[in-house]
Amino acid sequence: MSSKLDNLKPQRKIELFSGTYFGACTLGGIIACGPTHTAVTPLDLVKCRRQVDPNIYKSNLQAWRSIYKAEGIRGIFFGWSPTFVGYSFQGAGKYGLYEVFKYSYGEKLAPGLPKTVVYLAASASAEFLADIALCPLEAIKVRMQTTLPPFASTLREGWSKVVAQEGFGGLYKGLFPLWGRQIPYTMVKFATFESAVAQIYKTLGKPKEAYNTLQQTGVSFLGGYIAGIGCAAISHPADVMVSKLNSDRKAGEGAGQAMARIYGNIGFKGLWNGLPVRIAMIGTLTAFQWLIYDSFKVYLGLPTTGGH
Repeated sequence: MSSKLDNLKPQRKIELFSGTYFGACTLGGIIACGPTHTAVTPLDLVKCRRQVDPNIYKSNLQAWRSIYKAEGIRGIFFGWSPTFVGYSFQGAGKYGLYEVFKYSYGEKLAPGLPKTVVYLAASASAEFLADIALCPLEAIKVRMQTTLPPFASTLREGWSKVVAQEGFGGLYKGLFPLWGRQIPYTMVKFATFESAVAQIYKTLGKPKEAYNTLQQTGVSFLGGYIAGIGCAAISHPADVMVSKLNSDRKAGEGAGQAMARIYGNIGFKGLWNGLPVRIAMIGTLTAFQWLIYDSFKVYLGLPTTGGH
């Protein structure tokens, strides 16, 4: 019996590696990243606050209970608006540009390169540019979530306050640590996903084309979860530092000076605060992002990612 995904017919055929194809991948990235990051805002909120102050809550459950009691469901999802906008922009760049760079590097510029090298180079290039769009929104989100009382109550208020107090550059003061967090994260996310999917099909013993699209998107989900665990671990110290920098960087303090001071306060152990929560969050998040992204590609009549 064919799956529902198999019965979905695209309105028109999209030529692979055409401008329309890359545009579709960009839209798929928005759909995959914006809503999923917003959905895990409660986890992200507590993670960020515990990274900045490990003693603020005894547990995640206790945190959600106390926040809900004081502020209701709106408090649990505090910071959702910069999260949604920021990670929609980032998803557009991350997935859309990854497809562009993967094709450019692997098919045009250096067709003889090992596939893993192509995956790593393409994902690093895509994330470098995607983070430029994400950084202002991430800065506002972190400030909103990690300051009590909150630095701002809305995205608009947060943007206005940062620009008024520090100029436009204040929105980008966390760009270098954001690159430090996100570029290794995305390199692991994409390269591990591609490798995991290839290994899954190898283990199953049949080529990708032997499975229907529902089964292929199931492989995408499993490969995404495997990738998510790895990228959560490798990027966690930088994630802690981004949270600390946006909440505890003194006026006129250089990025390197601030990071040295913060590291002196929290030590190596402090860089791993909140890791179990982040593994749960990022593993699930990454799995669903790949599931949504590849389901969208299937809906448009395009092949799922990986497994070739």
